[in-house]
Amino acid sequence: MKLTLVGAGPGDPDLITVKGIKALQQADVVMYDALVHPDLLEHCRPDALKVYVGKRLGAYSCVQEEINPLIVHYAKNYGHVVRLKGGDSFVFGRGYEELEYARQHGVEINVIPGLSSSYAVPALAGIPMTTRGLSESFWVVTGTTKNGQFSQDLRFAARSTATVVVLMGMHKLAEIMDVFEACGKADTPVAIIQNGSLPEEKVAVGQVSTIVDIVAQTNIGNPAIIVVGEVAALRNESLVDLQEMISIQR
Repeated sequence: MKLTLVGAGPGDPDLITVKGIKALQQADVVMYDALVHPDLLEHCRPDALKVYVGKRLGAYSCVQEEINPLIVHYAKNYGHVVRLKGGDSFVFGRGYEELEYARQHGVEINVIPGLSSSYAVPALAGIPMTTRGLSESFWVVTGTTKNGQFSQDLRFAARSTATVVVLMGMHKLAEIMDVFEACGKADTPVAIIQNGSLPEEKVAVGQVSTIVDIVAQTNIGNPAIIVVGEVAALRNESLVDLQEMISIQR
């Protein structure tokens, strides 16, 4: 009986680790989430059982209280279970809860980290989390806590000079921007990245005071991450540099 937690990365199937692919090739059962790219399942053995246990806001397929015992059930009856989760399973992925539940029920456990969307998606969009002169640190905060409210840590993060990344926060975007505006950050750059790392990626860049209207105009929605901080403006600068490079080559 064995459980391997595998982080699938931010979306692009090429961004999973080599070790993660090896685990998929060895698995008897793969339990995968909604944000896992379907191409990753092609790495599974033909006889492996594939179980969808995705969760999305407002459209739950499986709740966590059902997933935990399912992991134990499949481990005891099939052998090696790979729990494939988007991003990194230990960054707001509830991976530790599943790992601990399995361990308490006698299942051998293993962890293979994945690239977290919190930093990988902004990087792919040309936005660094830190860069000299603009940002010396970054916060990663959830926009959806157990009680349905955004994390109170956000209020502390908003007062800092750090880059702030909010995951699962689009449904509370206006409230989140109000927190930053109350801290005197109305002019602070904001970038919102939907479907990061995928061909259908969309990016909106504005300021704390304007981003809600920009999002409404561009129809950007979930799954998306929010980046607040001076580094968010570098997205536009990167595009200008790229356009200038193309013009020179022509």
